[in-house]
Amino acid sequence: MGTIKSNGIIICENNLGDYDKMLTMLTPGFGKISCVAKGARRQKSALLGGTQFLCFGEYLMYKGSNTYNINSCETIEVFYNLRTDLDKLNYAVEMAKIIRDVTEENQNCFKIIQLLLNTLYTLSETDKEPQLIMSIFKLKLLCFLGFTPRIENCVNCKQKEKVQYFSLKDNGLKCESCAKQDKSCLEMTESTANAIKYIIMAPAKKLYSFNLKDESLKELVLITKLYFDEKMEI
Repeated sequence: MGTIKSNGIIICENNLGDYDKMLTMLTPGFGKISCVAKGARRQKSALLGGTQFLCFGEYLMYKGSNTYNINSCETIEVFYNLRTDLDKLNYAVEMAKIIRDVTEENQNCFKIIQLLLNTLYTLSETDKEPQLIMSIFKLKLLCFLGFTPRIENCVNCKQKEKVQYFSLKDNGLKCESCAKQDKSCLEMTESTANAIKYIIMAPAKKLYSFNLKDESLKELVLITKLYFDEKMEI
């Protein structure tokens, strides 16, 4: 294979030898790939800025026997604010780890990388509650991985009114009577139920355009954590 050009975001960065870096990059078309950036740790290296953790850029590279080798890069976004806020950085590190765990090489990752970039931008540039951002990220990612909860009506009796319970076992919403027979159900407010429906249906650019009050936020955080952990077998 000759030289290729691709956008990508660095989701893992490790030192290699005296001056090189071993990187894990997520790309839209090639999926998750391993890359070597030779000399990237030298102070005057043209690769220094574009090979940092969470840097999004355009990369010119060629494929070796086991890894890609980066020839040059043009930085697009570095999410600087995440690097100056330890709490936000910890959330970003967790997101990057999740992405590494669920992606593979030669996988079409366009929707996943779009979600990650939108999430990092929201985390970096807004004052939105990081727990809300993480919950939205996890639930939307599960949808892309084939675990979309059923939200149209009660997954058991098909009732459409007052379905304010989330069934971890049956992957969706349930009414009160059906929930009584399901120990995995979690009760939630109408606001939380509407938030879950919105996250599943919302287009990428409007995914983070809402807020939740304390009670509903706690419910969403709990539901998405338990649902994510179950589906990812954590």
